[in-house]
Amino acid sequence: MAEELKPTKRVTLPRYQQIAVDIAERIVENRYKVGQKIHARSTLASNFNVSPETARKAINVLVDLEIMEVQQGSGTYVASRENAQLFVEKYKNVQSIQEIRQDLLDSVQRQRQELNSFSELLNVLVNQTKKVHDISTFVPFELKLTAEAQHLEESVADLNIWQITGATIVGIQTDVELLLSPGPYAKLSVGNTIYFVGSELSVQRMTQLFYPNEIN
Repeated sequence: MAEELKPTKRVTLPRYQQIAVDIAERIVENRYKVGQKIHARSTLASNFNVSPETARKAINVLVDLEIMEVQQGSGTYVASRENAQLFVEKYKNVQSIQEIRQDLLDSVQRQRQELNSFSELLNVLVNQTKKVHDISTFVPFELKLTAEAQHLEESVADLNIWQITGATIVGIQTDVELLLSPGPYAKLSVGNTIYFVGSELSVQRMTQLFYPNEIN
């Protein structure tokens, strides 16, 4: 009898990223108003029952997305309700795709017993991806790194990917695991698949960054 395979653990997103979404939702609901000063180390850390460092990282995410802004010598303020609304909507779409991908990864481990389930999930993923691409650009694109790719074994931070391409990496699929929200020190190796969000122009720039000879 074949050995029964155990399902993999469900991916849990970093706490600071969850808090960033919660804060954005509060901004959308006008619980935090545009122009309001937010105290990360006191108000947020206390409200969400996390360390000041975790609260600070959540604020940094929102500053990067221009939802909040830092005024030197004064503090951090709510900058844009519209950007918060976009972030909340797009984040939920990305989460839906990520959850389906994780279901597929679980299914691969037990594909002999659940081949039919795998096929159904794949169809759901395809349909979901097509639907979301029609309503939002905040959907993960994929880029496979082959041996011909440039910048192998360099980190995300070294490459300044966001500054150069406008793309945000949301996951890296290695031979053994799917890394969601990889940090700046994550290295890109041959065989990796990069999942990133951005515009069509970001896709062209990402391709040009790693495969410059393929762009006319």
